[in-house]
Amino acid sequence: MSEGRGLRIGGYISGGLLIFFGIAVVVLGIWGFAFTRDHIEREGITFGPIEDPAVAEHAPDWAGEPVDTGMKALAQAEIMREHTLSDTGGLTYAEMGRYQSAEDPSDPAGTNDEATAAKDESGEPISNGARNIWVTETALATALDMGFMSEMLSIFSIVVGVALLLTGIGLVILAKAVFGRKAEAQAASASPAPGAAPA
Repeated sequence: MSEGRGLRIGGYISGGLLIFFGIAVVVLGIWGFAFTRDHIEREGITFGPIEDPAVAEHAPDWAGEPVDTGMKALAQAEIMREHTLSDTGGLTYAEMGRYQSAEDPSDPAGTNDEATAAKDESGEPISNGARNIWVTETALATALDMGFMSEMLSIFSIVVGVALLLTGIGLVILAKAVFGRKAEAQAASASPAPGAAPA
C-alpha cells in the first residue's frame, strides 16, 4: 500500500470516528437536556406572585408561572434564599448557634453554649429552629442549582458534539482532497501518455 493511500484511509477512519462520537455526544446532550427539564417540571414548583419582593427581584417575568427550565430553577433557588434570610433575620446557617437561647428564645442567632441554651422538659438543649430552616433550604436550593447546571452541561455537550461532527467531516474532506488528489496525480504520471509507444 502506498503512503498516500495509507494516509487517505487513516484520514477517513479518523474522520469517521469523530463523526460517530460527535453524533453520540449530540444525542446524549439532547437527552440530558430533555431529562433535566422533565425532572424539574415534575416537581410542580410555581413562582409566587409579583407582589413578593424576592420574586420581583429574581423572576419578574415568570411570576405565577411553573418552574420548568434550568434558568427558572436558578431563579427559584435565589428566591428561596431570600425567603430564608427573611425568616432568620438575615443570618446564614454558619452565623447562628446550634441551640435556642434561654435569654431570648425568639433571637435567631441562638447560642452554641449549652449552659445558656433553653432546655426542654428532660433538661436537654433545644435546637435552634431558625438554623434548622437552612438545612431544608440548602437541600432544595442545591437540587435546583443542580438542575440549572445539568441543563448548561447538556447544552455544552451539544456544542462539543457539533464541533466533533464538523471536525470529522472536515478531516474526511481533507483526506480526500489532499491525499486523494496526490494519489490521482501519481497514477496519472505512472501511466503512459496517449499515443506513446510502449517501451
